[in-house]
Amino acid sequence: MSNEVLVSTGALIGRPNGRDFRLLKELTPKINSDGFEFMMYSTWYGREDEIVDFLKSNDIHTPCFHCQKSIGESISKGSKEDWKDAFDKFEINVKMASEISAKKMVMHLWDGMTSDAFMENNLKAYPMLKDIADGYGVDLLIENVVCNVNDPMSHWMELLDLYPDIGFIFDTKMAAFHGQLELLYDKKYEMLWKEKHIRHYHVNDYGGGLKDWANLRTLPIGKGHIDFDRFFSFIEKIGYKGTYTLESTAFNKEGFVDTDMLNEEIAYVKNKLGMH
Repeated sequence: MSNEVLVSTGALIGRPNGRDFRLLKELTPKINSDGFEFMMYSTWYGREDEIVDFLKSNDIHTPCFHCQKSIGESISKGSKEDWKDAFDKFEINVKMASEISAKKMVMHLWDGMTSDAFMENNLKAYPMLKDIADGYGVDLLIENVVCNVNDPMSHWMELLDLYPDIGFIFDTKMAAFHGQLELLYDKKYEMLWKEKHIRHYHVNDYGGGLKDWANLRTLPIGKGHIDFDRFFSFIEKIGYKGTYTLESTAFNKEGFVDTDMLNEEIAYVKNKLGMH
């Protein structure tokens, strides 16, 4: 397997530019990534066939699909109606991923204000979600998203204990927010990479302190305080080859996308990975 440096479509498309996925047609040739991680928005349900057709007809390479975020919150809430809504939407997401040939599905298993307050619901839902994803040939990966109650590494360990074949996606910003970036390098957690549980990385900077909610922004590499020299040296040492996604918000209040900033980030990461 070779390395691929991707850009999240969520970094390009948002409220200021009308969440118009068709902008990808003009943006794709301007961005030097190896492809994209397509992020689903809640406002796009009912348009999934249109989106799939657009991505395929424009030959937009999407090895990863980011599941619509609030599905995890509905799972956390746990009512019969919430679960029906969550599982119906999850299947739509997985089907879309399969149709655009995305092999990896990034998921926030817990999310929103409810976050990890009812983690027993999220733990119980995981194997059912995995069965659906497996049925479509998509690898379901659980992200170390921020928590209101405990912390992401604790929840990863709970999940790993219950489901020994689980896959994860490690986000540098999310880890730094909880003061857990160092745990990636800790011998205690080496099973995460040695046994190939971590199968995708989000490479984002962070400028805040411990659980600093006011600064929970996704920053471009070099605009925060994460030690990426150490991170990439570690990645080289462990021999990981695979996908990385950059998620730093590239659009401004008017919806203009700063492709130069993204291309600088992409060049930096590719250089660190020895891809030039």
